[in-house]
Amino acid sequence: MAKIAITDYTFPTLEIEESVLQGTGFELMSGQCKTPEALIALVAEADAVITQFAPVNASVIAAMQKAKVIVRYGIGVDNVDLEAARHRGIPVCNVPDYCIDEVADHTLAFMLSLTRQVVQNTLYIRDGKWGLATPLDQLRTMRDQTVGMIGFGRIGREVAARLAPFKSRRLVFDPVIAPEAIREQGCEPVSLEALLASSDIVTLHCPSSAQTRKLLNTDSIRAMKPGAIVINLARGDLIDTQALVAALESGHLAAAALDVYDPEPIPAESPLRSMPNVITASHIASASPKSVRTLRQTAARIAVMALNGERLPNVVNGVAP
Repeated sequence: MAKIAITDYTFPTLEIEESVLQGTGFELMSGQCKTPEALIALVAEADAVITQFAPVNASVIAAMQKAKVIVRYGIGVDNVDLEAARHRGIPVCNVPDYCIDEVADHTLAFMLSLTRQVVQNTLYIRDGKWGLATPLDQLRTMRDQTVGMIGFGRIGREVAARLAPFKSRRLVFDPVIAPEAIREQGCEPVSLEALLASSDIVTLHCPSSAQTRKLLNTDSIRAMKPGAIVINLARGDLIDTQALVAALESGHLAAAALDVYDPEPIPAESPLRSMPNVITASHIASASPKSVRTLRQTAARIAVMALNGERLPNVVNGVAP
C-alpha cells in the first residue's frame, strides 16, 4: 500500500486530508517533526510527502527512497531544499492561489490600522482616556500616501487593486514583471532605489530567495523615506530584524506591521512584542475557513495525483512529473 506522509501540521486534526484519501487505497502517516532526524524516520518509506514548516533539507530528501512528490502546505517553499529534490528527480509542488484574497485583505487592514492609528486609539479608550491617542500628524490619509509594492505576483496585484479606490499613488518593483503589465494595473514600475526613496508605505510581496533575503537591511532602510511605514506579510527573512528595530527606535521608520518574522515565533525578549509603533500578528494573514480548507484539500489531491501517475500542477523546482 502506498503511503503519504505529513511531516507536520498546525490543524486540529487531519480529517480533511483523510476525506480526500478515502477510497484511494493510500495510507496516511503523520508526525509533528521538528528535526531532520525525526523527519528521516517518517519519510524514508513514504511514496509522497506533504510538509508545512518542517526543515526538509538535503539529508531528509536523500533519505526518501520512494517519494514521487513533495507538497508544501502554502505558497512559499523555503523550508524545502529545492535543488536537492531536483537532483533526486522529486518534483516539489506548492499551493499558490489558496489565500490571495485573505493576504491582500490583511495587507489593507495593516495599512489602515497604522495610518488611522486604530490600535493606539482603541487601547487609549480601553485605558479610560478620551481624545487623540497620538499626535495629530500621525494620522494619515491613504489618498496622500505613496505605496511601494515589492513584488507584483498574485497577492501584489490584489493589493494594488484594493488600493485603487483609495487613490494612493502605487509604485511597483518587480524585475520579473514587464513594465507594461504593471502600468496596465494603474501602477508605476520603478527601481528598488526609487521605490524606497519615494514611498510612504513599503509593503513586501516577494518570495524568500538568495536575492531577496534581508532585502530590507541597514543600508536599504537608511535609503527609505524618513517616517515611512513597513508592512510584511510575505516572509520574515526579507527583513533584517535588528536593522528594523533600530530604525523604529530611532524614528527613521514611523511604524511597522508584521505577520512574519525572523526568527519565528518572535522571541519572548524581542522589542517587536512591545513597541507602540508596531502591529504584530502570528503568521495568520492567510487564514480563513475557506482558504485553509482549499489549502489542505489541494495538497492532499496533489499527493494522490502523484501516486496515480498524473501530471502535477504547481511544480516549483523544474522536475517534470
